[in-house]
Amino acid sequence: MHPSSILIRGATVVTMDEKRRIIKNGCVFIEHGRIQHVGREDEVREKADLEIHAKSMVALPGLIDCHVHLAQAILRGVAEDLPLIEWLTKKIWPLQGSYTKEEGVASAKLCMLEMIKSGTTTFLESGLHPRYGIDEIAQVAVHSGLRAFLSRMIMEGSGYASQSGTLHPGLVESGEQSFSDALRLHKKWDGREGGRIKFWFALRSLGAVTKSVIEQTCSAARELSSGVTMHLAEVKEDVEYSKKQFGVTPLEFVKSAGMLQTRSVFAHMVWLENHEIEALSKSASSVAHCPSSNCKLGSGVAKTYEMTRARVNVALGTDGAPCNNSHDLFREMRLTSFLQRARLLDPTVMGAQTVLEMATINGARALGIDHEVGSLEKGKKADLILVDLSKPHTTPSPDIAATLVYSASGCDVDTVIVDGKLLMQNRRVLTIDEEQVLKQANEALLRVFG
Repeated sequence: MHPSSILIRGATVVTMDEKRRIIKNGCVFIEHGRIQHVGREDEVREKADLEIHAKSMVALPGLIDCHVHLAQAILRGVAEDLPLIEWLTKKIWPLQGSYTKEEGVASAKLCMLEMIKSGTTTFLESGLHPRYGIDEIAQVAVHSGLRAFLSRMIMEGSGYASQSGTLHPGLVESGEQSFSDALRLHKKWDGREGGRIKFWFALRSLGAVTKSVIEQTCSAARELSSGVTMHLAEVKEDVEYSKKQFGVTPLEFVKSAGMLQTRSVFAHMVWLENHEIEALSKSASSVAHCPSSNCKLGSGVAKTYEMTRARVNVALGTDGAPCNNSHDLFREMRLTSFLQRARLLDPTVMGAQTVLEMATINGARALGIDHEVGSLEKGKKADLILVDLSKPHTTPSPDIAATLVYSASGCDVDTVIVDGKLLMQNRRVLTIDEEQVLKQANEALLRVFG
């Protein structure tokens, strides 16, 4: 049984509200899934079913991962030290193209378990294939307690950029088949669990999707008040292909198909040209910055600082386990800041507060739920985490935001709450059988390698 009310006492509360208040000796009172009070501990008069004494902890909004591949978690470490296109076409796609539903579900469970244990409360899946068991994965999301934005991959073609026929045959579908199934899944799953489960549309990269498919998908998303996600301008080859094939940049191409008028999240956007940043800032689109993936695959370094200066809504993503090896958004926050400082030779850019915004309120804004989550404010849904800073590597902590971004890691997360329900307490996950999930993940990888 979940307690109907929870009172968190004595924490340092990082609200991420409009004033970016940080409250020492603070409290958060939760009742029936929503935040009823945020303030100093001595202000609280309410009684709760459960009291959590959090003197050495920081309470902050749950982290939001705007680009994650659920089906790749069991492939951690299987395709190291390769450039993106070879990594995809020679290793990752052939393995995923041989999946059964058992492998897809085992991978999704592992990924969700890792997200809970590292403080992620909301995620946007980057595009599922039916061979992974999409309905079964959606059911896993229901039981996990996470706020899940699932998506189904839509495609028309089997290439990547200028390389045709590169997609594994086990992943190839027609545009009609993939689009009609995406509509079915949206009808079945969108809005489930009181809105905790949402369903978006995902488009394959340029080379495996046509302009007409993009237009059709964006039109459906607007009509259904949903969203679209897509990998875009991830590597130099994407830009070269788009200019040769269409005479415009990747962003200009999807703009012509109506994607900038749709709620959309573009993953990566490493190879943006300066004039495109202004177009993004005026659009309904957001960017999911994935620094670890971009670094590991040698794709480049996105102009994240310039985007934030131009008021582009930039959120964070961990991408997949084989191109990151981790789903820990604390690591992504640290790397986001340090990369931009090294790129621009300026230690004053991308401060801790800015990066915290990317991992919380910006992520909520990208998904269209910033009125409900992303900050700790009265009336919002109770999605929050407690981070234990009583560790050698987080002591002392005169600047809480800096400690969270530069020193802390997902392993410091003690408690995770979504919709007012405990998903983890004292590092023990309550919604997923951790031992069973790890066993199933190891068995799944052995089956894939056959």
